[in-house]
Amino acid sequence: MANPQERPSSLDLDVLIVGAGFAGLYALHRLREMGYTVRCCDRAEGVGGTWFWNRYPGARCDVESMDYSYSFSPELEQEWQWTERYPAQPEILRYLNHVADRFALRPDIRLGTRVAAAVLDESQQIWRVRLEQGTRAETVRTRFLVMASGCLSAARLPDIPGLGSFTGTTYHTADWPHEGVDFTGRRVGVIGTGSSGTQAIPLIARQAAHTTVFQRTANFSLPARNRPLDPDAVRELKARYREHRQFVRYTPNGTARRNNDVSALTVPPRERTAEYEARWQEGGGGFIGAFNDLLKDEAANDTAAEFLRGKIREIVHDPAVADALTPRGFPVGSKRVTVDTDYYATFNRPDVTLVDVRADPVQRITAPGIRTGSADHHLDSIVFATGFDAITGAVLAVDIRGRDGLALREKWAAGPRAYLGLATAGFPNLFLITGPGSPSVISNMVVSIEQHVEWISDHLGWLDKNGLWSTEADRRAEDDWVRHVAEVADTTLFPRGASWYVGANVPGKPRVFMPYVGGVGTYRRVCEDIAAGDYPGFVTRPL
Repeated sequence: MANPQERPSSLDLDVLIVGAGFAGLYALHRLREMGYTVRCCDRAEGVGGTWFWNRYPGARCDVESMDYSYSFSPELEQEWQWTERYPAQPEILRYLNHVADRFALRPDIRLGTRVAAAVLDESQQIWRVRLEQGTRAETVRTRFLVMASGCLSAARLPDIPGLGSFTGTTYHTADWPHEGVDFTGRRVGVIGTGSSGTQAIPLIARQAAHTTVFQRTANFSLPARNRPLDPDAVRELKARYREHRQFVRYTPNGTARRNNDVSALTVPPRERTAEYEARWQEGGGGFIGAFNDLLKDEAANDTAAEFLRGKIREIVHDPAVADALTPRGFPVGSKRVTVDTDYYATFNRPDVTLVDVRADPVQRITAPGIRTGSADHHLDSIVFATGFDAITGAVLAVDIRGRDGLALREKWAAGPRAYLGLATAGFPNLFLITGPGSPSVISNMVVSIEQHVEWISDHLGWLDKNGLWSTEADRRAEDDWVRHVAEVADTTLFPRGASWYVGANVPGKPRVFMPYVGGVGTYRRVCEDIAAGDYPGFVTRPL
C-alpha cells in the first residue's frame, strides 16, 4: 500500500463499496485483509443484496448450491451445510449473514444508507460520495469507488396507465414484504412470466382463490427437479472441493455443467431426442449443454425448441392454453431460460387463468383490477413479476460524474462502455463488479464475482507497490473491448432475443447486448494475461 503520509489529508477512506450482497461482502473482506480502510454501504436494512429483497414465494437460485457459494475460504465451504440442490432464498440469506458474522464484516457495513452521488475531485484525485440515510446526508472522500451494486437489483414496474389507481394490494417480487403475504381467498393477478414469475405463480396459485396470469412473452422453462442433497454426494464433493472449484473457474459458464462437444445436427434424430429427454429428466439448466451448437446454429436450436414445445403440449391439457404458453420467434437460450417447479402444470388448475396480452393487450390498471381489450379482471391483489433494469440500472441509479464533470449516465446514453466490464474511461479509480462487457449474468455469478473482486484487489495492490495513485481504462482499449464483446455475441444466437440482456424490457434503454458470451474461462484468461503484463489498457498516474 502507498504510504499514508502521501495521501491527501482530507481522505476518509481508501475504498468505498456500494452494495452488501455476494460481491460487496467479499470485496470488503479481501480489501480489508490487505490493509485498506474500507466501508461498505447498502440501502437495505440487512446484508444479502438481491437475496435480501427477493423474498417472493418460490424464490430460488437456478445454480446448484454447491457451486453458488464462495470458494475463497476452504474452512467456510467445509463447515457450511447446504440442504437442497437449488438453494431457496431463505437459505441463501442465512448463508450470507453467516459470512458477514464469521468474518466480522458488520462493523464496516453501513446499512439503510443510499449512495446518491459520486463526483470526481480532479485536484486531489479522490471521489466525493454523497451518502443519504433517511433525512441525513454526508459526503465521504474516498480514493477508490467499487460498484458492487448487482446486475439484478434495480427493480422496475411496467409502464401501464393507471398504475396507482388500483384499490387492492400490490407487490413487486423484488421488494417482497419480509413478513410474507397470505393470498388465501384472494383473487390475484400476476404480471410477468420470467424467472420470478415462473417460480412464484405455482405457489401463489396453490393459495389464492383464483390466479390470473398476464403473459406478454411465453418463455422456455425447464423443470428444476429440486431435491434434498445426498449427504454422501456432498461428502464426496467436499473431499475434492479445491480441485472442483479450480475446474469450474475455467468452464464456459462457471459451473460443472456437462457440455457435449457434438453438434445437434450430426447425430441421428432418435439419439438427439434421447439426449434431450435425459437432460429434461435431469432437470436444471444443463439442457443447454446437450449439444455444442444450440446457441450458435439456428437449425440446431430449432431441434431443442421443438422438443421443449412438445413438452408443453404434453403437460398442459387445454390445447389453446398450451399454444399460448408455447414460445415462438426467438431461439432457446437467447432469453434467459427459467427453471421451475410445476409451472406449466399449474395452468391445468381450474382456478388459474392465462391472459395472453399480445392477443388481448392490457389497456390500463383500474380501481378494481386490470382492463384488457376484451375484459375487466377484478382482483384483490396484483403481483408485478416484471424484473429489473438489468446490469446497468443499479450503477446508473447513482449520479456518478468523472473527468470534466461527465456523467456516467451521459457517457452510457447510447449503451454501456467498459473495459473488461471492470472500468470505464474517464472515471479513474472507479471499478464495476460484473459490469457490462463481462460474463456476469451469463455465468455462475459467484464465480464471476470472486474473479472480479480478486482482480480488482490485486490491481490496487500493484498500484501501491509501484507508487501509483490512480488507474482508469484507456479509451482505445475500451473501444476495442466493446467491439470484441459485440463481435463475440454476433457469432451466437443471443442477440436474437428481445431480452433484458439487451435492455429490451426497459422502454428507451439502448438495445446493446451487454454480457460477454465468450465464456467464463476464456474471459478469466484474458484478465490474467492483462494482470501479468502490468495492466495494458489502463492509464495509471502517481499522486
